Amino acid sequence: MAWTWAVVNQKGGVGKTTTAINLAAYLARSHRVLLVDTDPQGNATSGAGAERRGLVRDTCSVLTGDATIAETRVPCAVPGLDVLPATINLVGAELLISQRDDGEFQLRKAIADVADAYDFVLIDSPPSRGAITINALVAADEVIIPMQCEYFALEGIAHLLDLIGKVREGPNPDLEIGRVLLTMCDDRTNLAQLVANDVRSFFGDQVSPFVVPRNVKLPEASSFGKPISLYDPRSKGARAYESISRELIEHVQRKTARVPETRSGEGVGRTASRWWRRGS
Repeated sequence: MAWTWAVVNQKGGVGKTTTAINLAAYLARSHRVLLVDTDPQGNATSGAGAERRGLVRDTCSVLTGDATIAETRVPCAVPGLDVLPATINLVGAELLISQRDDGEFQLRKAIADVADAYDFVLIDSPPSRGAITINALVAADEVIIPMQCEYFALEGIAHLLDLIGKVREGPNPDLEIGRVLLTMCDDRTNLAQLVANDVRSFFGDQVSPFVVPRNVKLPEASSFGKPISLYDPRSKGARAYESISRELIEHVQRKTARVPETRSGEGVGRTASRWWRRGS
């Protein structure tokens, strides 16, 4: 069964998509990986080197039940990595999903159908707390939260933790925070060091010891449709994501050695629907 991470932060511009692409690429060096793009901008799709032109099906097709992941996934520039591509069609998916009694389970059920084909699934989520982000959280075993090393890093984090808490109360009681990643960090500045200390104080050992530096090679790689592992594997950004990917593999090995493979909450259906609207 695939271990699934949702890469989530409702604050934009924190390196969420860059993190999803590059962790997926490094994980694919030794494992079978699926990268799920749930952002209408489709940056994870193009950044991983998957072709977006001429797509007949996309993530929207899967979320609305019109196609399966097996029918929709496409290869990319990295061997061992498949991409569930996103297009602008996802803009309209929010309403369609929210109108279904079991709408929050669509992605979880779709991933379950291909779970034996992959070791890891990474979901790149949009910067919102709408129905698509809910789908990502319901489908995930753990959350990865990228946080930029800048002044407003902790802004809105209480809302994100509240959302994760509601998911735990509803259809995915086993959801946990897997890792908090410090991104775009310039450790030469006092501000970056102060922010890093604040984040570590808040999240404790959930914060990865490996920090992603501010590195021009990372956005360059995405603009060329390549993960950093293919574009410039010797860059500081590449070394950071490679280290984080190894840490995540070890983390999952420890977790799966201790806990049963079957997750509680499987098969939860109509009784839990609309749960996320409480208190919102």
